[in-house]
Amino acid sequence: MTGNREDVDNLIIRGGPAGSMLAIRLADAGRRVTLLEKETAAHHKVCGEFLSREAVGYLEQAGVSLRELGATEIDSLQLSSGRWRVCADLPFRALSLSRYVLDEAMMKHAQEGGCKLRRGVCVDSIEAHNNRWLIRLRDGETLFAQSVFLANGKHDVRGWSRKGGKQCDLVGFKMHWRLNPIETESLRGVMELFLFPGGYGGLSLVERETANLCFVVRRTELQRIGTWDTLHAAILSENLHLRRRMRDADALWERPLAVSSIPYGYLVNEPSGIWRIGDQAAVVPSFTGDGMAIALHSGALAAEMFLAGTSADEYHRTLAAQLSRGISLATHISRAMVTGAGRAFAPFGLRLFPHAVQWIANSTRIPESAIRGNEKTQEKPAHRIERIA
Repeated sequence: MTGNREDVDNLIIRGGPAGSMLAIRLADAGRRVTLLEKETAAHHKVCGEFLSREAVGYLEQAGVSLRELGATEIDSLQLSSGRWRVCADLPFRALSLSRYVLDEAMMKHAQEGGCKLRRGVCVDSIEAHNNRWLIRLRDGETLFAQSVFLANGKHDVRGWSRKGGKQCDLVGFKMHWRLNPIETESLRGVMELFLFPGGYGGLSLVERETANLCFVVRRTELQRIGTWDTLHAAILSENLHLRRRMRDADALWERPLAVSSIPYGYLVNEPSGIWRIGDQAAVVPSFTGDGMAIALHSGALAAEMFLAGTSADEYHRTLAAQLSRGISLATHISRAMVTGAGRAFAPFGLRLFPHAVQWIANSTRIPESAIRGNEKTQEKPAHRIERIA
């Protein structure tokens, strides 16, 4: 196809949750949509793979059957640091499903709904051209689009880099594991957050009894320690609960996935005329578990405002107004969590303030007034704290 030219109406770059949600909604409204996905086949991504109540609501509205895909239920949270562990019920029921499965299911759903899906396509550049957008692909092909939606996650398109976030010194890692049967059963229904010097992470079951271990660490700490093996060993050495949990666990991949320069606290505010959704619009610290919900929400909101004839810049202002308070609070907490003082205080702080988990969860989520069509629920968490012998 080298040298070819194609005219398209609505072009979406990348098929993650945000891009696929947008594609589904635009195609349902009868719009012609082309979705470009860089990867040729299903692949894993660095992600906590946690689906909050809001995320589940959006996916159900889109017709994605999470339980048929093997999603596991999560109803409680455990936070561990050193020899201490705090346990609490979540203020909502959540699910967990790997991006490997979810992204493919959503792209398939979008394609079945009328979206044109092109795989193995990499965008080289985007520029405004005679009231349209000129998109050059790596293979030399040229596209002209009436509207362009950037849904390319944390990886920027050349010439369209986002401004920096408020916490940009973290590197993310992810690895899938097979735990021993006793630990697998003990982890069922639980999202475990763990703290360690210079970082924090999460562990939970996804489909097929697989445990997803995902964490972020300060770049300076990673440089001090060196390799993945020494970093993983250092984390287990510091966190007794996680060390017990990972005892006799088998890694399912030869090496972990990694992503650097994560712009936590980033929120779109620059006028450009191009639509940004998902991590291209907002990046919330991963401990909140709201990243997937924000991605889906941004795709749904962009579709709604685009179909109503609203500009991309007005959409950006609306989204920023909805998310700014929660993302700002989450970023302040995230900064504290990677410090020695924050790591030491966290278990005792949650014990002294027994409703802290619920307050943090509610305060860092998408405001209920912004959610489109999801039911409101409210549950109070129970707390307990213990010292690991």
